[in-house]
Amino acid sequence: MIEDLWYKNAVIYSLDLDTFMDANGDGIGDFEGLMRRLDYLHWLGVDVVWLAPFQPSPKRDNGYDISDYYGVDPCYGSSGDFVEFMHQANKRGIKVIIDLVVNHTSNEHFWFQTARSDPQSKYRNWYIWSKERPPDWKDGMVFPGVQERTWTYDRAAQHYYYHRFYDFQPDLNVENPEVRTEIRRIMGYWLQLGVAGFRVDAVPFILEAVKPGVKKPGHDIALLNEMRSFLQWRRGDAILLGEANVEPEENKKYFGDDSDGIHMMFNFYVNQHLFYALATADTAPLVQALQATKEIPYTAQWGQFLRNHD
Repeated sequence: MIEDLWYKNAVIYSLDLDTFMDANGDGIGDFEGLMRRLDYLHWLGVDVVWLAPFQPSPKRDNGYDISDYYGVDPCYGSSGDFVEFMHQANKRGIKVIIDLVVNHTSNEHFWFQTARSDPQSKYRNWYIWSKERPPDWKDGMVFPGVQERTWTYDRAAQHYYYHRFYDFQPDLNVENPEVRTEIRRIMGYWLQLGVAGFRVDAVPFILEAVKPGVKKPGHDIALLNEMRSFLQWRRGDAILLGEANVEPEENKKYFGDDSDGIHMMFNFYVNQHLFYALATADTAPLVQALQATKEIPYTAQWGQFLRNHD
């Protein structure tokens, strides 16, 4: 039954390990500390814990510059600590979702380091390159005023590489079938360790089919369908929660025409109008936003929120 879908009415608690609970006194939160507070989260009525990235990272972007998708950064503990945390969370009926950050990697990732140093490596085509500087080299920056460009020259590769975000976060080439296979492998690894799904970072940018000099890249929605199909094959009740700050008329393509895309998306549109209503005491725009986002597939759900790191 549709009303039995657990994510329809779940209370999701966004949590950054760094700042939550430090068990060993080094000033950084960790899995041991989080485990000590699971009873507290259960008492609060939390159904799902959403963990910000905790994998190995240089941490130049709060962990969203991942250098190894298959581990735990030592400052948070070990892979064994993560497994014990999952066991303790499951004992209390708390599900866990984690960030899936596959739009880009850290430039310190083995894949990128190999790609830039060896043009014959298979990893070369895991990223997006241009021999000449593209005419749109300063277009499409996510952080204008902080970023200076979206194409950066790499001396080792003697090519420009593309990055929607910072220059230390080169974009993965999701048009490469090997990259798509690796995304599924990453998902499968963490599903095997018990997670109940993923908060998918930067969904619109993952789907971009970027070409040097092409102003409006296409969007490969089929990738979402592949991710959904793999997810439900591996764990039938797992979900994808998408970060896609788009207009209401674009929502349907992310949820999927046949409910074969994202299960949940953050409702940025309502969130923005809610804060406008609080600031102006005018609720009419909020009512309009709620109505504009009302029609979604029957198996889909909005993630309504006031504030998280987004």
